[in-house]
Order: sequence, then C-alpha cells, then structure tokens
Amino acid sequence: MSSMKETAFKLFDACESGKGWEVCKQYCTPSATFSAQADALAETKTLQAYTDWMVGVYTFAPDASYEIKSFAVDEERGNVTGYGIFRATHTHEGGPVPPTGKAIESDYVYIMQFEGDKVSHMTKVWNDGFSFKQLGWA
Repeated sequence: MSSMKETAFKLFDACESGKGWEVCKQYCTPSATFSAQADALAETKTLQAYTDWMVGVYTFAPDASYEIKSFAVDEERGNVTGYGIFRATHTHEGGPVPPTGKAIESDYVYIMQFEGDKVSHMTKVWNDGFSFKQLGWA
C-alpha cells in the first residue's frame, strides 16, 4: 500500500469512527482545511472542526458505522478519494430534534489532498438534505 493511501485510509477510519482531532491530527498538516457544499457543514472550514463534528454524530447515533466502497490514489495530483456509505440511527439526544429512531444510509465521498506525506485539505461530497430527511429532521 502506498504511503499516501495508507495515511488516507487511517484518517478516513479515524474520522468515520468518531475518534476526533486528537487521533486524526497525526495524519494531517496542522492547518489542514476542510470544505463541503452542504448546508450542515457550511461554517466548517478546518479538518480539526470537521473531525470533532464527527465525534458529535456518535452522541445521538452511537451505532454509527461506515462501509468503504472504493478507495483510489491519484499520485499525479497528490490526492486520495474514498467513497463510503455511512449508516446510523438517531436513538439518543442530540441533533436538531429529539430522537426519531429513524436510520440513515448515506453515500459520501472524501477527497484528501496531500502536502508531502500529510493530508492538507479534505473535501466532502455529501447530500445533507437527503440524509436529514432519512433521519426525520426535515
């Protein structure tokens, strides 16, 4: 496994497992940025803020899990793309409404841009509106 792929995989897993910045930061540059064209993440500009946001998901959906469907390295452009399916059920307090008991099964993609051997930027491609409808939030 290439160094980029291994680092990206470890970041993907730590982020999606709700480990937060304390674990994720070892795979990232200190000022790693984040972007997403999703209203729920419109104000989230750093990878630290995003990985800590993911910790919060586990407060209202402790059964959260993910499945990787594809993982690809683009050495020429210095990035790794991971496509996954996120699954969870809103069973605990947290989120914009009381627990709905509804489940989410949401496709998403991370594009992790590298600077040297660390991730310097991550873009998330995700339809938050569709996801929130599944959870009964919209």
